[in-house]
Amino acid sequence: MYAEERHQAVAGLVARHGRVTVADLAASFGVTTETVRRDLAVLERAGLLRRVHGGAVSTSVVAAVEPGLGDRDSTAAAQKDLIAKAALAFLPPAGGSVLLDAGTTTGRLALLLPSDRQLVVVTHAVPIAARLAGVAGITLHVVGGQVRGTTLAAVGPDTVRAFGELRADVAFVGTNAFSPARGLSTPNSDEAAVKRALVGAARRVVVLADSAKLGRDDLVRFAETASVDVLVTDDGIADRDARALRKADVEVVIA
Repeated sequence: MYAEERHQAVAGLVARHGRVTVADLAASFGVTTETVRRDLAVLERAGLLRRVHGGAVSTSVVAAVEPGLGDRDSTAAAQKDLIAKAALAFLPPAGGSVLLDAGTTTGRLALLLPSDRQLVVVTHAVPIAARLAGVAGITLHVVGGQVRGTTLAAVGPDTVRAFGELRADVAFVGTNAFSPARGLSTPNSDEAAVKRALVGAARRVVVLADSAKLGRDDLVRFAETASVDVLVTDDGIADRDARALRKADVEVVIA
């Protein structure tokens, strides 16, 4: 099948079903997930669909589609493991403070935190707090608020206010999308408000994002590219995105 024929077929599937996933398309057409992502990028530029994390939705879908925690955790799992391991290099020295954003990659990082280094860790993510409770060397602080069922993270005015009063050494931040030109974005405005406060509460911002999230936008922007010090990603990052980020003084680390 030629690329043009595949593009027409993908556009037809999105129009009929409203949503498709990268994994399903790759299996259906016998191509790699990287090829599918390139196809979706072409179709998005043509206005035939809107890319979301893990796939695409019809442009007629009004509400932002936000995958649940379980769906996101199983997507790009190997890449996320490598990213989390590489992110350990950016931990502060003993006695330092860390903000851990909600997310599946930050959750993997939480599992890898060393028990022989004294760290203060602050998070609003219930799964991350559960993983770190009682871990030797970790002084854990949990920021409260209304817990969203989709992400199992606290959101709301109290959460935003609590992060606004902090000044930590490093924030490890997750994102649904990262465009070098337009910054970091996520589907939900409540999540975006918390992430915005978290980014503003750290001296250094390290974004953990697999390459599928790069070069695209989601509904609500929560930080500009200039707010990011380091991006840790996988080797699927497009050369143009890596060049644009480095030109913007973002350190790009490929796990």
